[in-house]
Amino acid sequence: MHCLRQRYGGNLIHSYAGPNMVVINPLSTPSMYSEKVMHMFKGCRREDTAPHIYSVAQSAYRNLLTTRQDQSVVLLGKSGSGKTTNCQHLVQYLVSIAGSTGKIFSAEKWQAVYTILEAFGNSSTAMNTNASRFSHVVSLDFDQAGQVASASIQTMLLEKLRVSRRPEAESTFNIFYYMMAGADSSLRTELHLNHIAENSAFGILPQSKPEDKQRALQQFTKLQAAMKVLGISGEEQKALWLILGAIYHLGAAGATKAGRRQFARHEWAQKAAYLLGCTLEELSSSIFKHQAKGLKRSTSFRGGPDEAGQGESSGSKVTALECLEAMASGLYSELFTLVISLINRALKSSQNSLCSLLIVDTPGFQNPRLAQQQRGATFEELCHNYTQERLQTLFHQRTFVQELERYKEENIELALDDIESSTSLSVAAIDQASTQALVRTLARTDEARGLLWLMEEEAVQPGGSEETMLERLFSYYGSAQGENKGTGLLLRGEKPHLFLLGHSHGTDWVEYNTQGWLSHAKHNPAAQNAATLLQDSQKKNISGLFMGRASGATVLSGSIAGLEGSSQLALRRATSMRKTFTTGMAAVKKKSLCIQVKLQVDALIDMVRRSKVHFVHCLLPKAEAVGGGDLRVTHGESPDSGLMTLDVGLLRAQLRGSKLLDALRIHRQGYPDHMVFSEFRRRFDVLAPHLTKKHGRHYLVTDEKRAVEELLESLELEKSTYHMGLSRVFFRAGTLSRLEEQRDLQTRRNISLFQAACRGYLSRQAFKKRKIQDLAIRCIQKNIKKNRGVKDWPWWKLFTTVRPLIEVQLTEEQIRGKDEEIQQLKQKLEKIEKERNELRLNSDRLESRITELSSELADERNTGESASQLLETETSERLRLEKDMKDLQTKFDSMKKQMESMEMEVMEARLIRASELNGEMEDDDTGGEWRLKYERAIREIEFTKKRLQQEFDDKLEVEQQNKRQLERRISDLQADYEESQRNIQQLKKKTQRLTAELQDTKLHLEGQQSRNHDLEKKQRKFDSELSAAQEEVQREKSLREKLAREKDMLTGETFSLRQQLEDKDLEVCAVNLKVDQLEAELLDLNSQESKDEASLAKVRKQLRDMEAKLKDQEEELDEQAGTIQMLEQAKLRLEMEMERLRQTHSKEIESKDDEVEEIRQSCNKKLKQMEVQLEEEYDEKQKVLKEKRELESKLLSAQDKVRGGDIETEKRLRKDLKRTKALLADAQIMLDHIKNNAPSKREIAQLKNQLEESEFTCAAAVKARKSMEVEIEDLHVQMEDISKTKQALEEQLSRLQREKNDLQSRMEEDQEDLNELMKKHKAAVAQSAQNLAQITDLQAQLEEALKGKQEILEKMQALQSQLEFQEQSMVEKSLVSRQEAKNRELETKLEFEKTQVKRLESLVARLKENLEKLTEERDQRSSSENREKEQNKRLQRQIRDIKEEMGELAKKEAEASRKKHELEMDIESLEAANQSLQADLKLAFKRIGDLQAAIEDEMESDDNEDLINSQGDSESDSEMEDRVDGVKSWLSKSKGSTKNLSDDGSLKSSSPPSQRRYCFDRSDEEKEEEEQEEGRATEGSYYSRYRYSSHMKDDDVEDRLYGTTS
Repeated sequence: MHCLRQRYGGNLIHSYAGPNMVVINPLSTPSMYSEKVMHMFKGCRREDTAPHIYSVAQSAYRNLLTTRQDQSVVLLGKSGSGKTTNCQHLVQYLVSIAGSTGKIFSAEKWQAVYTILEAFGNSSTAMNTNASRFSHVVSLDFDQAGQVASASIQTMLLEKLRVSRRPEAESTFNIFYYMMAGADSSLRTELHLNHIAENSAFGILPQSKPEDKQRALQQFTKLQAAMKVLGISGEEQKALWLILGAIYHLGAAGATKAGRRQFARHEWAQKAAYLLGCTLEELSSSIFKHQAKGLKRSTSFRGGPDEAGQGESSGSKVTALECLEAMASGLYSELFTLVISLINRALKSSQNSLCSLLIVDTPGFQNPRLAQQQRGATFEELCHNYTQERLQTLFHQRTFVQELERYKEENIELALDDIESSTSLSVAAIDQASTQALVRTLARTDEARGLLWLMEEEAVQPGGSEETMLERLFSYYGSAQGENKGTGLLLRGEKPHLFLLGHSHGTDWVEYNTQGWLSHAKHNPAAQNAATLLQDSQKKNISGLFMGRASGATVLSGSIAGLEGSSQLALRRATSMRKTFTTGMAAVKKKSLCIQVKLQVDALIDMVRRSKVHFVHCLLPKAEAVGGGDLRVTHGESPDSGLMTLDVGLLRAQLRGSKLLDALRIHRQGYPDHMVFSEFRRRFDVLAPHLTKKHGRHYLVTDEKRAVEELLESLELEKSTYHMGLSRVFFRAGTLSRLEEQRDLQTRRNISLFQAACRGYLSRQAFKKRKIQDLAIRCIQKNIKKNRGVKDWPWWKLFTTVRPLIEVQLTEEQIRGKDEEIQQLKQKLEKIEKERNELRLNSDRLESRITELSSELADERNTGESASQLLETETSERLRLEKDMKDLQTKFDSMKKQMESMEMEVMEARLIRASELNGEMEDDDTGGEWRLKYERAIREIEFTKKRLQQEFDDKLEVEQQNKRQLERRISDLQADYEESQRNIQQLKKKTQRLTAELQDTKLHLEGQQSRNHDLEKKQRKFDSELSAAQEEVQREKSLREKLAREKDMLTGETFSLRQQLEDKDLEVCAVNLKVDQLEAELLDLNSQESKDEASLAKVRKQLRDMEAKLKDQEEELDEQAGTIQMLEQAKLRLEMEMERLRQTHSKEIESKDDEVEEIRQSCNKKLKQMEVQLEEEYDEKQKVLKEKRELESKLLSAQDKVRGGDIETEKRLRKDLKRTKALLADAQIMLDHIKNNAPSKREIAQLKNQLEESEFTCAAAVKARKSMEVEIEDLHVQMEDISKTKQALEEQLSRLQREKNDLQSRMEEDQEDLNELMKKHKAAVAQSAQNLAQITDLQAQLEEALKGKQEILEKMQALQSQLEFQEQSMVEKSLVSRQEAKNRELETKLEFEKTQVKRLESLVARLKENLEKLTEERDQRSSSENREKEQNKRLQRQIRDIKEEMGELAKKEAEASRKKHELEMDIESLEAANQSLQADLKLAFKRIGDLQAAIEDEMESDDNEDLINSQGDSESDSEMEDRVDGVKSWLSKSKGSTKNLSDDGSLKSSSPPSQRRYCFDRSDEEKEEEEQEEGRATEGSYYSRYRYSSHMKDDDVEDRLYGTTS
């Protein structure tokens, strides 16, 4: 409860309860169902996801893909708990995540489906403003790829009577209000809705509030859009609106209450007939007459001939209004079935499917008292509650029964609590069938049967009524019957027609009102004529829809709709449902309206039971959230999310009714996950590669169990987390998921290795291919060279021209042959395709025919089996009756013979009597004396009879009195026994609860141990990773230093290179000057033809040397730039790796801190829980001891009563009286002797009070000692725990201190690195500025070079013109060639300058990128520094909190030690007092024993005197016996008290204070007798003195004891 309240307060409505999901319906619409959230759950395991309805869908979908087994999701809960909403979320998730081929199943289409279902199947109730009034199953069929291939919806248990009759303050279906509010003018005119009737027999009236009308208008528009999405045409929509309008007009027409059965308002009936496409006479005859004229018999299965006969017989009892209501409900049922078929038409597909997923949504538990309504529940609400009970029974069977049976089969002993029985008792009270259910008989038998069967029998029985039905139900299942009758779940109501039924294990009591229930079991022909009326309609759109649907079996007995579909899975579902309706009892009773309820639920349960079931429990947060108005708020307005929004009592009742805690307990205490040995070994042997290497991959073993044990030992699992069965291995919750996670990691690793091997192989193959290609290229090059050598050879030219001409003819013939072959193959292919298509169509047709024939064969077989069962039962019944008839015949014959013999004896007696009378008349004189004797004997006999009768009466009265006394005593003893039994049961329950809590604590302890084991593993792994990380950090430091050195060297080299570049620039300038000089020389050469050529050769040589130097410098610069780039990349990679390691390290530190905090909180919670449990156990122990003492006192009092009434003890005491006279004499002497020193009565009373106080103080001291010992033990345990926690906290503190120091050192290092980076950044900025300056210079140089180029071009043009002139002037050719060479050299220089400019531009871009990277690094460093500062602050706060906790623990330890010291001092003082008390007690016991021995010796010596005195005082013996009895009883009790004191060491007396008071009362009575009888004064004085002396001794002992205790 605490968990659910906390999560609900945080707007977390989903929670895991073991394998089940718990959803609390929120008052607002949460934003947790978006498409983004869907993709978060896609492909995840259940253990890796948070609780959500999407996780249930993902788990079912994942199981469906892995196991290829059908799955189902069942939603349970009360009405208004959000089952339909969660069903929509499940479907949307599956459709959007799984997808479909061609996207034929979109989320928009499913939204349209639910819009239509909500309009036609939902209504407003007292429990929910939008409640589903039907049960439906969404079937999603998946193909091999895991995509949705087809879908369908099956509906059942439609509350069709809601159209015409419903409870107060509830509405009809939503579609009527939508249609009346949203129909446009043309549709209104066509439906005759322009004029609304003032009143309606069905209560269908438009809404009065404007906001309701506006909402209904919007919903009608949305409904029309949804129908368009699903492909429902306008004519089909029009047919739907016509039928709905006809139903409305039938309600407006009404029916007569008396006289002839007909319409009350014929004008409205005429409108209804027009909309249905028939005449008013046909409509009236279909409704009010049993044999419809002109109408065919209904195609519905329920309209058989036997039912028609029953309708004729019972037609006079059906009123006109009931016939009208039956027609309206029949029309709406057919309409709803048509809507479902249209939806399935839009959802079906012809693709092949492999397995399916079912989602079951039924109306929730209905209880009008929960909505503050004072009415009884209806029959429809009983049906919905019965469906929920059956689903709860399925949950109980899957969760408890199957698990326990599996444990029993595998010989697994599991100490579980007594699992309560399922809800089968309340279910049996509704649907239990008798063994003679197959026999068609009207006789009422005494065999128990359920409510549905009783309704059917009472409806058929002539004098049946609801009262007789309830009487029979209570006689079968009432609490006054035997144990097998479901005691405690069926109670009578305050009124005769009410009864209470306990649902959900008796946590939800619903009061039902049975008035009018038998009408549900009677067949009404009007409901059966509705389908025929629609099929024979004159309107084509209506008749076309229903005639087409009549040919297919879409409805089973008018109850289950939506069995369309051509896929194999849909046919299989339809066949299984038909089998449910045609097997055994269903074949006979499927036409019964009441038994159809059971059959529909049986079909649903049978369909779900074939699959793997996932349960979702929807809980109602509070009753006010669903009753009355619409209290849901919008998405933007969130209500109060506090803890007070939950009704704790209602939520607790729902948890107890659903048995979620028991399911969670068996899930935690048991072994929910299990696998067969071979499957487990096959799946998880990848985690033990050494075993695989040892035995081989596919090794076979003789002992699978031993192999699995070796595998488990190699996996290092704890012994408590698994258990080996006979054929499979069982795991605790969560163990198998951890193994799966390890397997996934290992599989990823293996796949990565496999990918690496594959890539290596492919690379080697590619290398081989490249080698072959290289060889081929070389061969081609060689051939090309050869070809170039021979291409001008004439013979080769001749060969190349002749060769193609020779091959042309051959190739043309080959091409012609190939074309003919292609044509033949194409014809064959087309023929084969046609045959294949025909065969496919034939196979599909034959498959459909086979499925139809198989279904028909199954139906015939089932009917044959049912008929054979009927025949067998009838034959057995006939044989039994024949046997009974034979027995009766034999009895009759024997009785006849006895009667004849008796008649003969009577005749003989009469003859003898007559002869005797004749003889008496003859011998009258002689028989006088005998007559007198005879009369006297008769009188004596009568007298003795009276005397005996009187004695017998007296004895009988005495015996009756004794019997009454014994009965009173027996009743008292029985009451005591029952009370003790109740106490024992309470104690047993408490012990069971304590054992359950102990089991929970054990499981929690095991979980903590396993968690500690995992933490130790993680710690070791973390230490190893930390050491590796430290080593890597050291390596990175060394690399960083090396890189820094290399970078310094490179900076130096770049500086030198820049200087060299400047030098080269100077040289280029010099070269340009030289070029100018050469140009001048060229001019001189033009003027002077004879120039020295030696200078030109020298200049050329200098130019070549300079060009070579420039190329070498460029290569060196490129190499240095590449090395710089590689070093920068390595630096970035190292820095990223450092950042990643730092983040992982910080995350691990935070996770460890959270784990330590959780462990500390859990330890504190455990301590508090153990303290509370110990206090409760101590209180319960004290109660048990108190009850034990009371029982012992009762037993002692009963023994005393029995002993007081024993006669034999009185005789023995009379004999002992003679021997005690000497004792009395001695007592008198001692009393006289002590009388002088006797204290007053007040002192005696004070001593008595002191004695009692001392007893109480001693007992309290003993109790205090025990409690102190218990507290000391608890303090010892607490001290040990505190010391352990203290050590753990100290270790944690030291570890945190070390981590803090490490972090500080790392921060210092990072700070140094940051400083270095800042310096580098500044240097890089300066360098970039220099580079920018150089760039500007280079740009200027480039412009100058361009200008120079332009000038050189102009010069070249001039030189060309000069050359032309020189050529014209017959200049030497050598001079011209020299000028041309000079021009080429100048052009090459120009190109070189261009390339140099481009390289410089790329260098500038690279420097800019480096600058941006350095700025990003600086920002990252600053952010990491801030994070490390925050982490340091958090660690300091944690250390400060830990120090405060250490201080508090030290204070608690000091206080505990002080308490311990005080308790030890108290214990020492109590032990000293106890020793002194024991010594005094021993001394007192010794004195009492000596006194008793002396008294016995004197009794034996004075035996003779007692005999003499007894002869003289015989009259006073009886009076003295009582006094002596008191003395001896006191002596015996004093002995018993001494024994008890010596054995127990306590000062509790064995006799209660009442007995001591009894002794004092006896002494007072003796004083009164002394005053009355003076003759017995001496004996009385002796006795009183003896009693006084004995009490004085006792008081003396008690006084001494009191003194020691004080």
